[in-house]
Amino acid sequence: MIATIVLVIILLIILGTLFDGYFIVRTREAAILERLGKFQKVAHAGLHFKMPWIDRVRDKISLQVRQLDVMVETKTKDNVFVQIPVAVQYEVVQGREREAYYMLSNHEQQIVAYVQDNVRSSVANMNLDDSFSSKDTIARNVAASLRDNMAEYGWNFVNTLVTDIRPDSRVRESMNSINAAQREREAAVAQAEAEKIRVVKEAEGAAEAKKLQGRGVADQRKEIVEGIAQQYELLRAAGVQENPETLMLVSQYLDAMVDVADRAHTNVLYMPSNPGGMQDLFGGMRDTLLSTNAINEAPKPKMPAGEAKHSREDTAAERRRREEQERRERDERARREAEAMEQAQRAQQQAQEQVQNAQQGQGFGQISGFPAPPQGNNQPQSARDYFDQLRNQLNKDN
Repeated sequence: MIATIVLVIILLIILGTLFDGYFIVRTREAAILERLGKFQKVAHAGLHFKMPWIDRVRDKISLQVRQLDVMVETKTKDNVFVQIPVAVQYEVVQGREREAYYMLSNHEQQIVAYVQDNVRSSVANMNLDDSFSSKDTIARNVAASLRDNMAEYGWNFVNTLVTDIRPDSRVRESMNSINAAQREREAAVAQAEAEKIRVVKEAEGAAEAKKLQGRGVADQRKEIVEGIAQQYELLRAAGVQENPETLMLVSQYLDAMVDVADRAHTNVLYMPSNPGGMQDLFGGMRDTLLSTNAINEAPKPKMPAGEAKHSREDTAAERRRREEQERRERDERARREAEAMEQAQRAQQQAQEQVQNAQQGQGFGQISGFPAPPQGNNQPQSARDYFDQLRNQLNKDN
């Protein structure tokens, strides 16, 4: 029984020794092998053997490119706080796995420290607008700083990306408002230019249209005049000695009727219903024109030159006399008004002096213009009593 137990233990030791004597490393990995706690070697991809119970695999390091996202909060030169996310892509230098594993206790924390220090020193010298346009410069500075400081530790930095610059939400809203205002201003300028072009083109078109319309009206009038002249010559050749105004008036009358029929708001126009009525209308117009022409052409009575001259002189002299008379009346009226005003002012001044004297205790009988007060028991005690007695006396006299 004891022999069996010992045999089993020996078999287990042999199996454990066999399984502990080799290890496998996958692709893009590196195994750190230690012997009794001391670094032995670095094993790469494949099957490897080691001394059982003495050698052990301390850790396996990935040789793939890693990415570390770092969020940096800093302040720009114009005192705007921004958040800048930085993506750092790095890997272990093949052949320097020992330094990468043993020399840094926490390589990610040290990379974050270098990134934050470099980004803050770079952005602090830029305005907010400059930082947006200088993202590549910030990324290059961060990459150069990491390569210089982390190369000795066995780390290679493939790329460094500044993916965004995030100011405060209120700052973003202000920037959006500014950009929107600029876009609206540009749109307004463009719209105004378009409106200006449209108005100018419309004005040019209207001017050209009016010019052509004027030419058309001028040609129309010219043709009308030539037609009327031709008709006048035909009438004269036919033996009708008539003024051309009659024919012109009739033509204008007919044109006016056409315009009234086309443009008037009324739907009914009363006109003669037979040719005889139209003949009476034209006859009346003709007679009126002939009468007016006869009156205008009738010889006016001529006045002798001397009488005409005297008549004009008499008219001018009469007009001058009327103007002189009116001027004298105005001066006399102004003088009378001035005298009346002066007399009123003197009377008012005298009344004021008398009232002042009465108030100072002067007797009413001593004031000029006032009758002596009654004597005896009826003597007034005040100015009011005096004026009441005076009014009663005047009423009795009347």
